[in-house]
Amino acid sequence: MYDSGKILIGLVVFIGIVAFPFLYNIGTAVGKPEPRLDTPAILEMGDKKQCVESKEFMRAEHMRLLNEWRDAVVRDGNRLYTGRNGMKFDMSLQNTCMKCHSNKKEFCDRCHNYVDVKPYCWDCHVAPKENNL
Repeated sequence: MYDSGKILIGLVVFIGIVAFPFLYNIGTAVGKPEPRLDTPAILEMGDKKQCVESKEFMRAEHMRLLNEWRDAVVRDGNRLYTGRNGMKFDMSLQNTCMKCHSNKKEFCDRCHNYVDVKPYCWDCHVAPKENNL
């Protein structure tokens, strides 16, 4: 084993290169963002806040719901959505969702940037004007 020293040095260098990204990022993990729900419209509602579905449903399924709304409105002409709680809502991103969640940077962009997705909502819809709180 004339090359054992070279092999050991090679293994140490290899392990160092493989481990570097993990060691470099120790302690730098970013926590899960919490969307801000303190827009003027939501604060004005007080205790009568009511979204189209539950918070858990909206966190997990909002994009699927918006795609279903788009298809129902554009293809079928259906503009009325009945939530699981029986309440009826207009199927409109801008007039229903963004009426309350008007702080796009703090509400939408915060989570979308965290999970590194680029939604195509604003390809067709006009992005809301930001309300500086």
